[in-house]
Amino acid sequence: GRYNFGTLRYDFYRDTAVLLEAFKAGEYDYRSENSAKNWATGYDFPAVKAGLVILEEIPNERSAGMQGYAFNLRREKFQDPALREALTYAFDFEWLNRNIFYDQYSRTNSFFENSVMAATGEPSKEELAILEPYRDQLPPRVFGPAYQAPVTDGSGQDRAPLRAARKILADAGWEIKNGKLIDPKTGNPLTIEFLMYDPNSLRITGPMIKNLKKLGIDASSRVVDTAQYTERLRNYDFDITTSGFGQSISPGNEQREFWGSAAGKRPGSRNVMGIDSPVIDALIENLIAAPTYDDLIPAVRALDRVLTWNFYVIPQFHAAYDRIAYWNKFGHTDVNPSQGPDILSWWVDPEKERQLQEDIKKIRQKQ
Repeated sequence: GRYNFGTLRYDFYRDTAVLLEAFKAGEYDYRSENSAKNWATGYDFPAVKAGLVILEEIPNERSAGMQGYAFNLRREKFQDPALREALTYAFDFEWLNRNIFYDQYSRTNSFFENSVMAATGEPSKEELAILEPYRDQLPPRVFGPAYQAPVTDGSGQDRAPLRAARKILADAGWEIKNGKLIDPKTGNPLTIEFLMYDPNSLRITGPMIKNLKKLGIDASSRVVDTAQYTERLRNYDFDITTSGFGQSISPGNEQREFWGSAAGKRPGSRNVMGIDSPVIDALIENLIAAPTYDDLIPAVRALDRVLTWNFYVIPQFHAAYDRIAYWNKFGHTDVNPSQGPDILSWWVDPEKERQLQEDIKKIRQKQ
C-alpha cells in the first residue's frame, strides 16, 4: 500500500518565505508546516477558502524528545543546581505561547515527551528498584512526583515565579548587591550569554533576558553565523544555547552520546551540557541492557527522572501533532500512522486531480 506515485519530485528553496509563496502558487503539492506563525496567519489565500488546499492538524504519538536551553556545566557557575533550577522560573512559556505561538504548543516536561517512556506521577516499584541503589547520590525529588515546569499566569507580569527563583537563590547563598546577583564562590556578578545563530530566536529569548535582569543577572544574547556557531558549539564555547534531543520509540545506546560522561569530554558530541555523572552512566547502561520492551520502559523513566530533577536544561515546548497542507488531489486512508503522516501511502485520485485543475482555471480567470 505504499510507494503509489509514479514520480516523486523534491524542490529545494533557500528562502522559507519564498517556499511558502511557491506552495500557494501551486508549484508543489504537499507541505509540512513547522512555523506556528505561518500556520496561524500564512494560509489565508483563495485556494484554501475554495477548498482546493486542505489544512489538517493530525495528532501523533511520536516522541517529542526535549528541546530546551542547555546549560554548559563545564563552566563553574552552572555547577550549582540551585542556580539552574532558579533560572527555569525566568522562562515564561505561557506568555510566549499566547502572544507569539498562537497557543499552538504545549510545555515540555520530559526528555521523552509525548511517549510512553516519559516519567509521570510517582515512581513505579520497577523504577524505584532501579533508582534505590543511588539514593544517596541523587536529589531527593527524584523519588517523588515527576518534574513539572513552572507555570505563570500568562500575563507577562506574573511576579510569583521570579519570587520563587529569588528564594531558591537566596537559600543557596546567592545575594543581591547593588542590584546585581553575586556568585557566592567568586564574589563576582553573574553574567550569562545566550548563543544562537537564528535572529528569529531573539523574540523567544528576549522576554527571558528581561526576567533574568529582574533577578540581578547581567544577561545578553549573541547571534553568530552558522559556521561560527557550529565551531563554538563543537568546542563548548558558550554559556547557554538552545539544543534539541530527539528520541525514538525505543531508546538505546544513543543515550550514551546524549548524556554519557565520556561523550561530554569529546569535542562535538551531543552531550552539549557536559553531564558527567557516574549514576547517569550506570542508568544508561541499564537501559541499553534491558532484555524486553517492558523492562525498557521503567529503565528510561528512571533516567528521565534523574535528568529532569538535575535541571540540565530549561525545557521549552513541543507540538504533539503534525500540521500539513496539500492541494486537494490525493486519496489516503482514514487511519494515520502513530508516528505521523505517511505521504508515501497516499495516491493521486484522478477525479480529484481533474476537478482541481478545473477549479484552478476558474480562479485564475476571475483574477
